[in-house]
Amino acid sequence: MLVSLLKRCGIKLSLNDPRWGHKPQGDHKAQEGRRPGEGPPDLDQLWRDFNARLNRLFGARGNGNNGGGDGGGPYRGSSGAGITAGVVAVIVGLIWLASGAFIVQEGQVGVVTTFGKLSHKTGAGFNWRWPYPIQAHETVNVSQIRTAEIGYRANVRNKQPQEALMLTDDENIIDIQFAVQYTLKDPVQWLFNNRDQDDSVRQIAETAIREVVGKSKMDFVLYEGREKVASDVHQMMQQISDRYALGALITNVTMQAVQPPEQVQEAFDDAVKAGQDRARARNEGEAYANQVIPQARGQAFRLMQDAEAYRSMVVENATGNASRFDQVVAAYAKAPQVTRDRMYIDTMQQIFSSTSKVMVDSRAGNPMIYLPLDKLLQQNAGHDAVGSRSGPQQVPAVPQSGAPADVLQAMDAVRQRDNRSRDSSRDRESR
Repeated sequence: MLVSLLKRCGIKLSLNDPRWGHKPQGDHKAQEGRRPGEGPPDLDQLWRDFNARLNRLFGARGNGNNGGGDGGGPYRGSSGAGITAGVVAVIVGLIWLASGAFIVQEGQVGVVTTFGKLSHKTGAGFNWRWPYPIQAHETVNVSQIRTAEIGYRANVRNKQPQEALMLTDDENIIDIQFAVQYTLKDPVQWLFNNRDQDDSVRQIAETAIREVVGKSKMDFVLYEGREKVASDVHQMMQQISDRYALGALITNVTMQAVQPPEQVQEAFDDAVKAGQDRARARNEGEAYANQVIPQARGQAFRLMQDAEAYRSMVVENATGNASRFDQVVAAYAKAPQVTRDRMYIDTMQQIFSSTSKVMVDSRAGNPMIYLPLDKLLQQNAGHDAVGSRSGPQQVPAVPQSGAPADVLQAMDAVRQRDNRSRDSSRDRESR
């Protein structure tokens, strides 16, 4: 702006001007023989030229010698000095007004204050305010995601024990490191309601985590409750921030490290291993119980089924025997003698079929055993079975030498009775 005004006044600020730094009338001899651009400029002559041009521009008149006398003194007119001061004041005023322009980037908000009091907010783009000291402005980035680190700084290994160590509900000390991410939802509250806003967010986070951990057990915080703790801290931080009108919006709470203090880390690891061993032993016991209990239940059920089958068998046999006895009683009432003989024969058959039998000649008074009837009967039964499979064969005759005739007759009678009993049993089975 100043350069354009000087150009309109006709002032050329060029070092190639041959009159640069020299008197226009009284110093022609000094300029002779000197090429343009040689020697330093004459500042007094430059000031006189500037005043003369301003006078010509605004219609002012000099004293007749155009700003210089015989001695080459500068022009001292009061009118020209006032005009010069006015132009300078205008230029300074324009520069002062231009200093009130400012640009707000995208994602930021400009907050303008008048004598320190909030005036208004501006959006992104070119804006203007009254220059200092009337108004001032401050830009706030509302889209930036800010991070507050509690328990560490920049790295998890760079711990801050005064922030990380805290007491749980079961009176155990735990080391927690977490990060809080937040944005600004109200730039006016962020700027004017609190001091050291970032430090305030860190203190709010530390207060919330200590309250949540102080109400929880150590095992809950270390293992299954980490997400629950982070959620509760997020909710509590937002409530405290709104209560203090901080203007911050908590977006995320991330647990970086949750562990016991380093001094008891080994002992705690041993306790954790013992707990894991206990859980493994419990699982093995439950697996064994799941294997043994179904087997025991199956065996118990089988025994119950066997007992039920035995009961049914006994009941059915008893029922059958009772029915048979009723039939025998009815037959006995019709033919007592025949029924008695039949019962006697059946009883003796059952007795003799389960005992060893020998034939002794008691009348001759000789205690010699003549014939083992049970062996003979078994041998005859074996021959009968073989004969039934392979056809009729000749049964070897029982040696009868030395056997009395009555013994042989008794043997035939027993053999016939046995054959009849087998036939009768076959008939009953077939029926």
